[in-house]
Amino acid sequence: MPGLLDKRLVIVTGKGGVGKSTVSLALARAAARRGMRTILCEVSAQEHLSQVFHRAQVGYHEVELDEDLWAISIDPDESMREYVLLQLKVRAMRDLLFRLPVFTYLAAATPGLKELVTIGKIWELTLDDRKVKGGERYDLVVVDAPASGHGAGFLQTPRTFANVARVGPMRQQAETLDAFIRDRRRTGVAVVALPEEMPVNETAALERELADRVGVEVTRIFCNGLYPERFAESELELVGSVAEREARPEAVGAGAEREARLVRAACRAALSESGRATDQRHQLARLEESCAAPVTRLPYLFAPELGAEEIDVLADRVA
Repeated sequence: MPGLLDKRLVIVTGKGGVGKSTVSLALARAAARRGMRTILCEVSAQEHLSQVFHRAQVGYHEVELDEDLWAISIDPDESMREYVLLQLKVRAMRDLLFRLPVFTYLAAATPGLKELVTIGKIWELTLDDRKVKGGERYDLVVVDAPASGHGAGFLQTPRTFANVARVGPMRQQAETLDAFIRDRRRTGVAVVALPEEMPVNETAALERELADRVGVEVTRIFCNGLYPERFAESELELVGSVAEREARPEAVGAGAEREARLVRAACRAALSESGRATDQRHQLARLEESCAAPVTRLPYLFAPELGAEEIDVLADRVA
């Protein structure tokens, strides 16, 4: 995937329910299979990773899932504790500060502070020389970011803090985070969409919003869950004629009603899936026309739940 896995940080967002977490994992898996030391960050505490790889809960520590693939679930409160410790250098002073009611109140009352320390932790993971004691270097950090309703605001947080904090270390650190997010050489943004009207509309709006509000260019869009186009037009006509014929009472012999019902059900299923695939291609065309970023097509996987094998199928597609 030219231009995306060559970044140091990839932020994945999209409308809720479009498969954002699955695509984030597929991207991380694709990078790891290239031999890149990769870490996938969850910021919504959904714990999809432990389910897929049958591991214990990931939590706020860097856990190895597979060869060259690591994961962390970023908790804002833990990020705040880590940030304060890095500033004070003495754990006892940090613990004392966190026991003060006024500090807890101010931290909770400051808009966007949790988002800022979360982004700060993500940035720390991208560093060659990690600030956390014993922290390992990663070639790529993939972030399963908040859904598109909050995605732009999440990425805009450092700039907002830099504007509010006119001077001091908080402003300097916010400016550093903002510059890193907007650095197209090091940071890429991927948006996941479904081939449906509302997700397509929201994806186009999000691409414009990221450019206008955050100054970020979407690197790639993933159109997820595409049904296969199984039938040619002549085959659909044949299926339709069979369904119509089997629906006629005179066409069904004695004792053959059960078989006729099965044939009718199969024909209806085939026509329904074909119709949905056609509708999806129409929405895919709208997505490609309304967005500037290139679109990668991902198939609908017919499985009761997605495991490592299905993630590898998607990883092949995104790579």
